[in-house]
Order: sequence, then structure tokens, then C-alpha cells
Amino acid sequence: MKETVRARRRQLRRFVGPIDLTDRLERSKSMDRPIRGLAKAVRKRIRPGLLRDLLHGVPTGKPVHPPLATVTLGCWMSATLLDAAKADPRAVRLLLATGIATSLPTAAAGMTDWSSLHIEQQRVGFIHMLANVTTLGLFSASLLARIRGREKAGRALSYAGLGMGALGGYLGGHLAYRLAAGANHAPQVTHLVPLGWHDLCLLTDLPDGRPVSRRLGYIELFVLRRNDTVTVLVDRCPHLAGPLHQGRIVMDGDEPCVVCPWHGSTFRLADGSVRHGPATAPAPMFESRIRRDGTVQVRPGLT
Repeated sequence: MKETVRARRRQLRRFVGPIDLTDRLERSKSMDRPIRGLAKAVRKRIRPGLLRDLLHGVPTGKPVHPPLATVTLGCWMSATLLDAAKADPRAVRLLLATGIATSLPTAAAGMTDWSSLHIEQQRVGFIHMLANVTTLGLFSASLLARIRGREKAGRALSYAGLGMGALGGYLGGHLAYRLAAGANHAPQVTHLVPLGWHDLCLLTDLPDGRPVSRRLGYIELFVLRRNDTVTVLVDRCPHLAGPLHQGRIVMDGDEPCVVCPWHGSTFRLADGSVRHGPATAPAPMFESRIRRDGTVQVRPGLT
């Protein structure tokens, strides 16, 4: 009994580091109601279409929030360094104003991405968002104080804003590198499948017009038969690894596409390219052919 009590005391005295705090954020359910409500409101406000695809970064093939955030925080950090060097106040004000202006598209892109994440990612992202809103408020107050001639107060507010921005940046890094928000979750098939053609299944074993999942070695594949044509993609959605074979087959314009059942990413069946986000990376594709005996063979396509 005494040993158990001592062990508990040692646990309580154990240093709680940043990783412990972010892990607790991931597991905490206390914020789930406002998180779900806000995420739903963002999705309702920014509907699937051109604007949402632009904010996700579909045209560039990369999420746009991280580079925008780098510009915004870089402006504010530069302004704070100029403060410390007692540089020209006009240059500091210009940097502060530029950071404030770029924070608007940065926030729009970040919230759009955040609204289509898993709940564990959204919990960390919600605090990341609150920290960034506070940072924006502090730097905005700093600029306003300087305009009113209160340079000393403006510098103090900038230092506080930089500290809060560092917290927001840490949480953003945790989202990107620990929780893989924005990363490509589709396997790189060229590293996992040997070159050459591989037997997959018989054509007669595939239902016509309905996608199914088939395994090739370690990889789950999305397989769709349409008459004597077979389309094969990696089954994991690049956004957050949703099962594409459970998605809907739709026509987007004159292009047949598959829609991920988890967050609505849409991919062309012809080449796996992204038609609509939140995914920005294409779904890896396999070439297919049918032997005379009716065996479907596949090999990794060009990436």
C-alpha cells in the first residue's frame, strides 16, 4: 500500500511538459460541443466549390494555411525585432499592419482546413485558433497604441503578442507533424509494390459499376469495374485515409469521380487527380489490364 501511494506521489510530482499538455488536449472532451458547432458553421458558410478549394490549396497541390501563417507571424516577429533594435517606428507600423492584413486569409484557410479534421485534431486546433486570435488582438492593440503615440505600450503589447504567437505556432506544429493534419495519407505505392504486373483477381469477381476493396500485398486498393474497364486507385484518401471504396461515384461536369465518404474529397477516376478538397494530393493510381483468361492485372502508375 505504501509503495502504491509513493508511486502516485511520484507521478503527481512528475514534470508536465508540452507533449503531456497537447496529449491531454487531444483526449479532452470538454470543448467538443463548441468545436462541433463551429466546425459545422464553417462548413455551412464555406460550401464545396471554388472558394473552398482555393482555401484548402487544391490548385497549388499543397495546403495554403502554413505558408500564409509563416508570412503573418514573420511580419510580427520582424516588427518585434525592430522594436528591440529601436528602429524607425514607421517600419514597425508597416510590418504590424501587413501582418494584420495577411492574418485574415490565413485565418480563413486555417478554419476551412480545421473544419474537416478528426475530432482529436480539432481539439488541438481549437486552442491553436484561440491562441492566434489572441495574438491578432494583441498586435492590433499594439498598432493602435502606436498610432495614438503610446510607443512604450505598443512595444509591450507586441512582446506579449509574440509570446502568444509562439504558443499558437507550437500547437500548429503539433497538428502538422504529430497529428499529420494536412499531410498526404495515401501510401507511396512505388515504394511498397514491386515493379511489373501483378495478378489482382478475376474480372468476373468484380461487381459492375460498384467500387470494392481488394488487397495487393500490404496495400488496400479501390477497384471499380465498368463493363470491361477496371479503374484501380489506392483505397486510402490522401486527406485523412478515408476508405474510397465506400464513397459515391458521381459525375463532376463530364468527369466520372469518386467522393470520399469521410470529408467529401473528390478524385477523377481517369487519373486520381483532385477535383475538390479538402485533399490536395492526388489518389495514387494503378494501371490495369485484363488477360485472356479474365485475370485483372495491375501495376503502379506514374506519379
